[in-house]
Amino acid sequence: MPGTAHGAKPSAPSSMKASPAMGDMPGMDHTASGNGLSDTKDGYRLTSQDMTLAAGTRAAYRFAITGPDRKPVTRFAVDQTQRMHFYAIRSDLTGFQHLHPTMAADGVWTADLASLTPGSWRMFTSFTPDSGSGRGTAFVLSRAVTIPGTETTTPLPPAAKSTETDGYTVTVQGAPTAGMTHPLTVTVTKGGKPVTDLQPYLDTYAHLTAFHEGDVAFAHLHPTTRVNGDRGGPELSFDAELPTAGDWRLFLQFRTGGELHTAAVTLNVG
Repeated sequence: MPGTAHGAKPSAPSSMKASPAMGDMPGMDHTASGNGLSDTKDGYRLTSQDMTLAAGTRAAYRFAITGPDRKPVTRFAVDQTQRMHFYAIRSDLTGFQHLHPTMAADGVWTADLASLTPGSWRMFTSFTPDSGSGRGTAFVLSRAVTIPGTETTTPLPPAAKSTETDGYTVTVQGAPTAGMTHPLTVTVTKGGKPVTDLQPYLDTYAHLTAFHEGDVAFAHLHPTTRVNGDRGGPELSFDAELPTAGDWRLFLQFRTGGELHTAAVTLNVG
């Protein structure tokens, strides 16, 4: 899918110092509460000096998480094989990127972003501290970033049951209601035949995130299909708890033959 990236290469340790002065401008992880649209929760804060990034080229977004004591957090629990999940999403829900940044000794993380198009973007961080008062609590914090240039808005595709990516057809079944947990079933086929060679990715056979049209609120959909060996599919199950009615853009990431694929589909929530 154009404008989509799935991972970041390791970056060299940053010399930027994390401090409360890195930016106090206000702006779910797997069990996090809220919609992720704030940069602060329960004394934890996402800080960054990067309020703008260049368009049309790779860019490094540097940030830190500070705790209630205003010091950089440097100990994070592993969640789905990673200590930090990072998402970049444009305001019109295009250009989705899901990265796993690297952290320097001073607590500053670097996310190596693929080319960004002009407009307003939101950078989400999903993490669980492994020390301090928030130890064991999942957080999702975010900040807005502007990409200068002439902005062209892409209308959100209408709600649909299926979509195609890289020759694969992804079908979503389910009718979630806002504020309630409902099951979703995702089926992956190729050339009309069931796909049964899905490889584990982040401790699951597929990773599913959703963003709400309009405010770009974030939700993570919990996989309920257990990983059993190196071959999964074609059906995958998720628990969907989408807090707000309206259209949500779902991004499903799955791996076959060592290659990561991303499928996007619009889901209407009543």
